[in-house]
Amino acid sequence: MSEAVPTIKIAETMSLASLHRRVQLSRPMRQPRETLERVFREEYGLIIASLIRRSGSFDLAEESLQDAFSAALAHWEQDGTPSNAGAWLTRVAHRKLLDVLRREKTISDKQSELEYETYRLHDDDLPPSFEEAVTYQDDRLRLMFTCCHPSLSQEAQVALTLRTLGGLATAEIAAAFLLPAPTLAQRLVRAKNKIRIARIPYQIPALELLPERLASVQAVIYLIFNEGYAATSGDSLIRRDLCAEAIRLGRLLCRLMPDEPENLGLLALLLLQDSRRDARINPRGELVTLEEQDRALWDRIEIEEGLRLVETALRLRRVGAYQLQAAIAAVHAEAKAAGETDWQQIVALYAELKRINPSAIVALNHAAAVAMGEGCEQGLRLIEAAGASGELDRYYFFHAARADLLRRLGRTQEAQAAYTRALQLTANQVEQKYVRRRLAEL
Repeated sequence: MSEAVPTIKIAETMSLASLHRRVQLSRPMRQPRETLERVFREEYGLIIASLIRRSGSFDLAEESLQDAFSAALAHWEQDGTPSNAGAWLTRVAHRKLLDVLRREKTISDKQSELEYETYRLHDDDLPPSFEEAVTYQDDRLRLMFTCCHPSLSQEAQVALTLRTLGGLATAEIAAAFLLPAPTLAQRLVRAKNKIRIARIPYQIPALELLPERLASVQAVIYLIFNEGYAATSGDSLIRRDLCAEAIRLGRLLCRLMPDEPENLGLLALLLLQDSRRDARINPRGELVTLEEQDRALWDRIEIEEGLRLVETALRLRRVGAYQLQAAIAAVHAEAKAAGETDWQQIVALYAELKRINPSAIVALNHAAAVAMGEGCEQGLRLIEAAGASGELDRYYFFHAARADLLRRLGRTQEAQAAYTRALQLTANQVEQKYVRRRLAEL
């Protein structure tokens, strides 16, 4: 069996395809475009967070940054790539924002505010680099709390934060919630309209208000890591930049609220999962399932830190979903070989997770654990029960897990059909290659 699937799955960070369409290039610009793609992946959230903090507007920030990326595509080909591409984009985006503010604010009643914005957005006030700007590195976490306003539904909070600060396309976020893209798009529009019409203040909440927004912030960090751990599309299974950013945010969250056990559990989960990254792909670039991984390649430093965090969190005696998932990861981490895994304990932990966080995907994970601990027949019955509602019909991991059990049971024709459906549902080339290999073996 493969590793436990994420409780919620998101898609890969948006590419620059929309920007490429906006700027028609007459000559090849491979190096500038590659640099821009890298900056987009690594620093989009940091830049957009600073723009939102300064403007108080989601739409104005997104428009300004979009224009800055378009300008970069046009200018870098002619002038060359700047030495600090992130700082270049930040400066241009802030200038674009100031231009928009000038257009939209009237001279009569907004002149003083415009002058204040002009002062705040002066080039000299911008940091020379992201590495030297501690406040920039904290902006994303602070603005996650700002986006997660309690007047919005939690789903809307998470989706809006992922769209705005994570730079994810609407269709990609829809995959997180197993929803059609148009449905998710409508919910995002409604969330933005509610913020605008109700005049919900765009400000960082007071410390005492953080707990009511914490669950949504945790979910965003969790989803960012999930995408890094198993990218929805592309030619790489792992997005190390996203994994590292999620872990960084998790550490900041623990420093901000150190007595919250779910923060500790979340960080422990990310570290324990990330510890396997070097063993998940073989030298040929092929996916290696958990039971086949060379555990000598697992990162023992991350494992030791993760285990300590799990123990600390559980001692606080306020057990939550992230702590339970971290405890499951800890059981895997403590097994020196796949055959030594304590599946009975994992099944029990998943049963408790299913009790406090009932969902079709948690039920799928529980069923997969039962298959390994109690037999494929029992696991398959539970997997099919988890999918009976149809909620998992468009979920790659459901069909891949079901196909794996059918293969083990010798039900070849059914396994072929399930693998074929799984192949249709993944855009990740590494996963596609794995599924095709299984089909060829059948």
